[in-house]
Amino acid sequence: MFILTAYVLIARYDGIIGPVAERYIARGIEKAEREKADAFILMLDTPGGYDEAMRGIVKKILSSKVPVIVYVYPSGGRAASAGVFICMAAHKVAMAPGTNIGAAHPVSIGKEVSEEMKEKITNDACAYLRSIMEKRGRDASWAEEAVVHSSSLTEKEALERGIIDWVCEDLDDLLEKAGLQDKERIEFPLTMRERFLSRLANPNIAYILFIIGFYGILFEVTHPGAIVPGVVGSISLILAFFAFQTLPINYAGLLLIVMGIVMFILEAITPTNGPLTIGGVVSMVLGSVMLINTDAPFLKISWGVIIAAVATTAAFFIFAVGMGLRALKRKPVSGTQGLVGEEGEARTNIDKKGGTVFVHGELWDAWADEKIKKGEAVIVVEVKGLKLKVKRKEVS
Repeated sequence: MFILTAYVLIARYDGIIGPVAERYIARGIEKAEREKADAFILMLDTPGGYDEAMRGIVKKILSSKVPVIVYVYPSGGRAASAGVFICMAAHKVAMAPGTNIGAAHPVSIGKEVSEEMKEKITNDACAYLRSIMEKRGRDASWAEEAVVHSSSLTEKEALERGIIDWVCEDLDDLLEKAGLQDKERIEFPLTMRERFLSRLANPNIAYILFIIGFYGILFEVTHPGAIVPGVVGSISLILAFFAFQTLPINYAGLLLIVMGIVMFILEAITPTNGPLTIGGVVSMVLGSVMLINTDAPFLKISWGVIIAAVATTAAFFIFAVGMGLRALKRKPVSGTQGLVGEEGEARTNIDKKGGTVFVHGELWDAWADEKIKKGEAVIVVEVKGLKLKVKRKEVS
């Protein structure tokens, strides 16, 4: 279906540049081309992302048959790292007041590289950005500053240096400066699937799902038949491992987290009053910090999330699970088993054939391996159905 009226297609993306962002922006440009829109406007706020996804977006923008305008928005937003390349590939670039652009130095994601290889990657990124900026007629001298020296500019500095075309207060201001104020505006939202996958790729969300998954599975194992915790835990673990596929996971960090949880369980079962708890905290903190194998700060798990998860896990296992396990070892205080160890009085003579005792405010049928006279004090040693086995209480 073709839209007959002239319009601009408006997309909004806030987050890490990855496969979801690449698919979303590519779909938007294709729709704008197919329906002959006057422009495709991308309102962008990103800390950066993956090189492969960024290059895919840049290629799509450079080959676009409709003008692409990238607007760094809202105030407080940024176009950092991979976002710089996307902005420079656009036909026109605008920034909102209070935003910044830059810090495009490539970082290692997923594997360690030598200094020589880092230099090659940096030079390649610098040349790539320079070629894009030259194609769009921008000040290409800034490419080396942005990539090699991680230079970052405010909206005013970027405008003065010719890096961007406009500083715009809002979307209305942008459309007016672009000469598109009279065009119909059509929003191009993320699909539910794209929105879900975008949130799932957040390392903090993946980490929380992983911890919740362990809680759920453990609760189901210790409380068979609860069902709900097991289902929630299983789904959370599946989603966590799915998210881990899109993130550069360090499996040593993953094993350290599991080891930390095991130490907490052992502390709950056999209290050591310190060593296992300290070991669990240290192991889990180190594992959480190491879990995402990258130098990119936007892919790191935040310290706030790590501290909250470790503290909650330690408290859960040490207090909640520990108290539950210790309660299982405690002598029963109710029911027939609670009678074992109780003292009473023989109301008749008692031998192997039987007799009657008064225990816990009630009369009970009883037997004993010895002969016990009426009126003597007895102690319950065993319960079989509704009959008690007793022995004479020794008098010191």
